[in-house]
Amino acid sequence: MELIYLAVGLFLLLTLISMAVRVVSEYERGVIFRLGRLIGAKGPGLFLIIPFIDRMVKVDLRVVTMDVPSQDVITRDNVTVRVNAVVYFRVVNPQDVVVKVLDHIKATSQISQTTLRNVLGQSELDELLSKREQLNQTIQAIIDEHTDPWGVKVSNVEIKDVELAESMRRSMARQAEAERERRAKVIHAEGEFQASQRLADAANIIAKEPVTLQLRYLSTLTDIAVDKNSTIVFPLPMDIIDAFMKKSDRK
Repeated sequence: MELIYLAVGLFLLLTLISMAVRVVSEYERGVIFRLGRLIGAKGPGLFLIIPFIDRMVKVDLRVVTMDVPSQDVITRDNVTVRVNAVVYFRVVNPQDVVVKVLDHIKATSQISQTTLRNVLGQSELDELLSKREQLNQTIQAIIDEHTDPWGVKVSNVEIKDVELAESMRRSMARQAEAERERRAKVIHAEGEFQASQRLADAANIIAKEPVTLQLRYLSTLTDIAVDKNSTIVFPLPMDIIDAFMKKSDRK
């Protein structure tokens, strides 16, 4: 009979020890409540609690990568887009996470969805496509401001995909094509203008120095002589033709 009592006592003792001993990992903290009152956070490592009096809640301190579901957003210029994002956050105050919010992951997800719609709804489509990094920082700052009282730190927000309606994509493609054509025409016009300026400068030089026309004539003859053509046309200077024309007029 004594052996039975001893075995029961030993079993109860081992049960109490197992209930009193707690071990938390390096990336965890144990928030202790004693009769419902917050005592503090302990860990990492091994520590003891009072069975049936103390209660421990484990909190993970690692970075959480959370996908924000796709949100339908109407931009400031009345364009409907579908946007999703990813939010990186972690717990920096285990006590506040347990005491001040019921589910910090769900709460962060909800505030992220609301902030994403609000911020992008105040932006135009061009800003959404070209200034994404600036919008990421704005969204991150707003979410972090809301989650700070909960002991949650939002480290980064990234807008992943921006989906446009098919009609809007076709319209943007036509706009981009028109812009490319406009730039090509401007570049061509600038080239023609520069070429005309050079020709005008050359004409002014030839008008001031007639000998340059003779040099150009000789250079042209040299170029013709190099080519292996069956027919060679020799250009004549205008002053020679003028001389013949004057003689014929006298007759």
